[in-house]
Amino acid sequence: PIEFHEDVLQAMATPATSHVAPNFIPVLGESIELLREVLFTSGQPFIIAGSGTLGWDMTASNLVEAGEEVLVCNSGYFGDRFGECLETYGAKVTHLRVPIGDAPQLAAVAAALKTNKYKAITITHVDTSTGVLADIKGIAEVVRNESPETLVVVDGVCSKALGAPPGLCVMGVSKRAIEVFKTRKTPVPNYYANWNRWLPIMNAYEARKPSYFATPAVQNVFALHVSLKQIIAQGVEKRFAVHKEASAKAKKFIHDLGLKLVPTGLDHAANGMSAVYYPEGVAATDLLPKLAAHGIVAAGGLHVEIAPKYFRIGHMGISVTEPERGHLDATLNAVKASLAECGYKGAL
Repeated sequence: PIEFHEDVLQAMATPATSHVAPNFIPVLGESIELLREVLFTSGQPFIIAGSGTLGWDMTASNLVEAGEEVLVCNSGYFGDRFGECLETYGAKVTHLRVPIGDAPQLAAVAAALKTNKYKAITITHVDTSTGVLADIKGIAEVVRNESPETLVVVDGVCSKALGAPPGLCVMGVSKRAIEVFKTRKTPVPNYYANWNRWLPIMNAYEARKPSYFATPAVQNVFALHVSLKQIIAQGVEKRFAVHKEASAKAKKFIHDLGLKLVPTGLDHAANGMSAVYYPEGVAATDLLPKLAAHGIVAAGGLHVEIAPKYFRIGHMGISVTEPERGHLDATLNAVKASLAECGYKGAL
């Protein structure tokens, strides 16, 4: 979890409001427009009640038809799960796996595209099970060169990075992907995730008109709207920069403690979180309760092969964009103090 800005929390406390109320329609409509700015896209945004996992269902059911081939760049837990979702809808999935802590390699992607034709390639931007950052731009360029007809799908599940509470599926879909969807040969094998139902809703609200298929998460949309306006006001590029600075600070602190990151290199380590191996003699049952006693919520491991061996801390949202709050320093100091309480000599 992250800390939310007070204005975002206040928006979540909006009194019960109809999804066709005059004060809600422009909020959803403007949120769709703001997403284009934040995502640097001229395509079609979707804002739909559901978790990021709904984005997998939308991708698998709307863009891929049964029997079509999909290449999954797999750098951890979420590559596995995206693959499972695609297979549920009948896709033939090939996993391009990397060793734990490594990022997908451009040469390996190019080689895979030379040996087979894929309807889509999926990439987890940051697999939070490993803290690995994928080179989205580099992979997309390889795809454009080797197999330009292949759709590039980025899993960038982002409620924390957007500074908004979970509860919405946020997507940006290119015009080319929409055309692929519109020319599919078989019916969409999903009811709730079907873009035939959601495209008219998104278009109506962007035109500031009410429409209905399923009730939106009204309070979540109010909160997202506030957060998106804050991001635009700060500047998206500046937001990227301050997250990189905070990440560098956190990772230097971790290194100076003598700890090892799960990512095998800083060039592919995520900027919004850090995955850190426990030092010898310290376990999750030792460290995490001590961190909690210091008021810090950290997560245990998620990758099935190394889950008991590492922990994860986040550094995103207002905790880094407003450093005067002291959240990052408090977290890092708590890690050091808790490790010292565990008897780790590197923290003494």
